[in-house]
Amino acid sequence: MNRFFRLKENGTNVRTEILAGLTTFMTMAYILAVNPGILVGAGMDWTSVFLATALAGGIFTIAMGLFVNFPVALAPGMGLNAYFAATVLASKATGTPITPAMALTAVFISGIVFLILTLTQIRQMLITAVPDSIKHAITVGIGLFITIIGLKNSGLMTIAAETVNDVPKGTFTNLLSFETVVHMGDLNEPSVYLTIIGILLIAVMMVLRVPGAILWGILATTVIAIASGNVNVGETLAGKTWVPDFGKLNFWDFDFNGVMEVGLVSVIATFTFVELFDTFGTLVGTANRAGLMKDPATGRKRVGKAMLVDAVGVSGGAMLGTSTVTSFVESAAGVAQGGRTGLTAVTTGICFLLSLFLSPLIALVPGSATSAALIIVGLLMLQSVKEIDFSDMVYAVPSFLTIVLMPFTYNIANGVSFGIVTYVLLAAIANAAGRGKDGKRYKVHPLMWILAVLIVLRYLMLGSEG
Repeated sequence: MNRFFRLKENGTNVRTEILAGLTTFMTMAYILAVNPGILVGAGMDWTSVFLATALAGGIFTIAMGLFVNFPVALAPGMGLNAYFAATVLASKATGTPITPAMALTAVFISGIVFLILTLTQIRQMLITAVPDSIKHAITVGIGLFITIIGLKNSGLMTIAAETVNDVPKGTFTNLLSFETVVHMGDLNEPSVYLTIIGILLIAVMMVLRVPGAILWGILATTVIAIASGNVNVGETLAGKTWVPDFGKLNFWDFDFNGVMEVGLVSVIATFTFVELFDTFGTLVGTANRAGLMKDPATGRKRVGKAMLVDAVGVSGGAMLGTSTVTSFVESAAGVAQGGRTGLTAVTTGICFLLSLFLSPLIALVPGSATSAALIIVGLLMLQSVKEIDFSDMVYAVPSFLTIVLMPFTYNIANGVSFGIVTYVLLAAIANAAGRGKDGKRYKVHPLMWILAVLIVLRYLMLGSEG
C-alpha cells in the first residue's frame, strides 16, 4: 500500500489514512438517509434510492482513490437532489409532468457532457485560469458553507419565518426585520447541546493533539447521546434489515423518448452548470487544504483525473438510480484528519459498501455528532483566508463575493460564479485604465472571459434556482 498510494511521499501512513477515511464517511453518512428521503418526494422508492446511494458512494469513491490517489469521496449531492425532486414535482403543476425516469435521463446526459468537457481538457484549464486568491477564497467559502450545514443540521442555527406587515418598506427598521430571520437555536434541545458537547470534545482533543480527534469526537458524542437516552437503540434498530435486497435496485431506468418530447434542455443545462462549479470548488478547495497544489503541475494533473472520475460518476449514479453524484465538500473532514492519498477515499468507499449491510448501526450516529465535526472542519478551512491578497481590490472584491455568497445563498456555484465575473470585469477595467498592480497588467485567461459570458447568460436565461 505504501508503494501504490505513495504514503511516505505524501507524509502519511496507513493508520492516518484509514482514520481519515472513516472520518470522511462519518461526516457524510447522513446522505444515506437524507437522499432517499428527498427523492421519495419525487415518487421514487426509498429502498431503491438507498441502494443506489450506497453503491454510488462506494464504487466511485473507491475509483477516485485507486485511479487518482486523491482523498475525495463522491456521493449523490445535496442541493442537486433537491433540484431533482423539485423539477419532478413542479412539472406536475405545468401539465407536462416530468417522471423520475426522465429526470434520471437528464442527469445521465449531463454526465456525458461533463465527460466530453473533461476529455477535451476544458475543465482542467479552469485550474490555470482562476487566480490564486479566488482559489483560496473558494476554500474559505466552502469552509463557511460546511459550517452553515453543521449549524443548520444541529439546530444550533434556526431559520424562522416572520411576516412584516406594519413596517414601511425600505425603512431601516424593516431592513432589520427580514421575512426570513436566522436565529440561535434552543439550547435546551438535545441535538443542540449534544452538538456543543461534540465541538468541545473535538476541540479539546485537537488542543491535546490526539490523533483522530474528529473521529473520536463523533464516536464519543454518539456514546453520550445513547447514554443520555437521546438515541434509543431499540427503536433505532427496530425494523431495520441487515441484508440488502438488490432486486429493488432501480438500474438503467431511463426515458430518452420522454426527454425529447418534454424538452429538458434547461434542466440538463442547470444540472451541468451547478455540477461544473460545485465539483471545481470542492476539488480545488480540498486539494488546497491537503497541500496537494503546492506543485502546480502535479496538482493540476491529479485534479484533472479527479474530474474525469467525477464525470463518470454523474452518469454512473444515474444508471444506478440516483440524482447527480458529485465530489463531497465533507471530504475536507478526512483531509483535516490527515488524509492525503487515495487510501482515504478507498476506506470511505468501502464503508459505503459495508453500509449496505450495516445500515442499522449507521442509524445510531446522531446528526449532532456529525454536525459538530462539520463546524470544526469549517474552522480549519477558514485558515486559507490569510493567503488572499485583500490589499488589491481586483482580487479582494471577487474573493469576498466568492466567500460570502457560498454560505449566504447556500450554493457553492453562486460563489464561484460571482467571483469569476467580478474578477474579469474589474481586471479588464484596471488594465484599460493602466491601473495594474506595480505597473503590471492583470492576467485574464481567455477561458475566464468565456466563463464570465456563459455565467451571465446562464443567470439571465435560467434564473438563480438550482
